[in-house]
Amino acid sequence: MDPRVRKLAKLLVHYSLKLKKDQLVRISGAPAALPLIERVFEEAVNVGAHPFTDIQPPSLQEIFLKNATKSQFSYVSPITRTMANKIDAFVHVWADTNTRIFSGVDPKRQALAQQGRRPIMEKIFKRVGNRELTWVGTLFPTQAHAQDAEMSLADYEEFVYRAGHLHAADPVKHWKKVEKEQMRLKKILDRVSDLHIQAPDTDLKLRVKGRNWVSCHGTENFPDGEIFTSPHEDSVNGVIRYTYPANYGGREVEDVRLEFKKGKVVAESAARNEAYLRAMLDMDPGARRVGEVAIGTNYEIKRFTRNTLFDEKIGGTCHLAVGASIPEAGGKNKSGLHWDMVCDLKKDSEITADGKVIYRNGKFTI
Repeated sequence: MDPRVRKLAKLLVHYSLKLKKDQLVRISGAPAALPLIERVFEEAVNVGAHPFTDIQPPSLQEIFLKNATKSQFSYVSPITRTMANKIDAFVHVWADTNTRIFSGVDPKRQALAQQGRRPIMEKIFKRVGNRELTWVGTLFPTQAHAQDAEMSLADYEEFVYRAGHLHAADPVKHWKKVEKEQMRLKKILDRVSDLHIQAPDTDLKLRVKGRNWVSCHGTENFPDGEIFTSPHEDSVNGVIRYTYPANYGGREVEDVRLEFKKGKVVAESAARNEAYLRAMLDMDPGARRVGEVAIGTNYEIKRFTRNTLFDEKIGGTCHLAVGASIPEAGGKNKSGLHWDMVCDLKKDSEITADGKVIYRNGKFTI
């Protein structure tokens, strides 16, 4: 057993979730994540919590997506409803053995499945925003993720654990330092009314007045490193061209360009998988609006790896998510979609806030 796996499990339970005695905690993930799931389960038992597991073979989801009827897509199990309403905490571990397993699924069927999950997603977002529920998502390195990142498994494991500062004697000390710095930025950004993002092929304006900026420092995603908010739903205007391929639902869409008017995507294009992009944007009325704008702050993540958990945190980038807002940020947009897409800001780029430059070429200037 890699000692970093046990170290990660301890960090997730004690730092990210702050799990307490008698709390009900769900631990979910693919079978390939079992080594980490076991250690998280063990740590939760040692705390005195009540853990239960939900192991999810991706092949079952593939069967469902290819064969389910419309009524099955919209059905929400009472077991799932109870879980969403009753658990105190949950951990999800991504660990794919085939990151392209859904490539043969009709994109419209994937959109229907996402719509069906919307009530549960909204309930969980609401409970997280009300501090009734803590959660964290992380990744267990596999050969498939390593191949996507164009690395050996050993090199990818080093990349993953270093991004979380698990190589340090006390990684929590690092994440508390990140929290302190990002809370400083939050105090400044909470006073901002309007943002203007400029980069090659990108010129985007949006309004954030009165919205809450949220510091992400390892308590909901791990590894982490971003600060985000939800813009006013009708305020986004202009164009953004995403530097990196956008990954969602087991599909990769390259060279995405979105044009916004009064908050809504009015034109979209992609060099590859454009039909899939359009199917996701047409999922429901809220899918064409922006639910999140964020700035990546993890400078240990220096390369694109085709995994949003890491790519959206790359220091020197921003990302906008189309679809559902995050209630704790004050957003009101509702959708079955929440798709983060990443734009590099490390060269010939800047962000201005109320006319003042606050970020230039990958670094905050405030």
